[in-house]
Amino acid sequence: MNTLPNGEKILEAAKRISEYIHHTPVLSSNNLDELTNSKLFFKCENLQKAGAFKSRGAVNAVFSLSYKEIENGVCTHSSGNHAAALARAASLRKIKAHIVMPENSSKVKIAAVKHYGGIITFCKPTLDSREQTLEYVRRKTNALEIHPYNNYKIIAGQATAALELINTIKDLNIIMAPVGGGGLLSGTALSTSYFSPGTKVIAAEPKGADDAYRSFVSKSFVPSLKPNTVADGLLTSLGSLTFPIIIDNVHSILTVKEESIIKAMKLTWERMKIIIEPSSAVPLAAVLENHDLFATKRVGIIISGGNVDLDALPWFQKK
Repeated sequence: MNTLPNGEKILEAAKRISEYIHHTPVLSSNNLDELTNSKLFFKCENLQKAGAFKSRGAVNAVFSLSYKEIENGVCTHSSGNHAAALARAASLRKIKAHIVMPENSSKVKIAAVKHYGGIITFCKPTLDSREQTLEYVRRKTNALEIHPYNNYKIIAGQATAALELINTIKDLNIIMAPVGGGGLLSGTALSTSYFSPGTKVIAAEPKGADDAYRSFVSKSFVPSLKPNTVADGLLTSLGSLTFPIIIDNVHSILTVKEESIIKAMKLTWERMKIIIEPSSAVPLAAVLENHDLFATKRVGIIISGGNVDLDALPWFQKK
């Protein structure tokens, strides 16, 4: 699939991956509804296989390719969730997964990649180092690169989370997703435009990593340079495929403070009794910071993942 995924392709992706992923629950909290004066519906991809929505795209990409195309395995660079998801998808097809990870990646995410049999090559925590190391690995192994987000098969797979949300909860005014590279957000925007066109899509992003916001406002690509945020899954730049989808289908992007991300993460743990990672807390942080925008609205929030290093919880870190 080398063209923008339409509704039919997203439905095909949902059917393709159904055997290998969880149809995750949608939870709500009266406490959080009262706090925000809105009706919130949380699509819990923290309860997904490998702990994040990334399993959807990885499984769709790996299972939509012929064995001949991937007989030498697959490869990617990722700070964590895509790495684990791709390693898992590869193990399901009994092929190798070569994963380039920054040396400062979360311990829990490194452990997950190893658990699924991924072959890790560490690199410096810069985009240049990630890309150069991946090219070395690709040439050495002849593995097929599966980009974390700049891949239409990945985008179609990620779109299935919003599809399930739309099919479960009717008459949503807004659907929210965090934005890093834009795979989840672009997939969410496509599903919403096809299956719930009256619903607005609003993205949320840390102020310390606001390249997507600046790209969206200027309508020209702005790279992520030296991002600084606790939301470690939202550090990458938008892709050449995700950026135009976001420009055409997303209503707005809101940026949030670090303290709001930590507050939203802690609130979710305390009030909903579920574990989410900092990146997942960014949309709720946006609701908390923008009460008037969301007041009285029915809001779907995609919780992107729950892979947390329990030895480095953000509310215990030095200010």
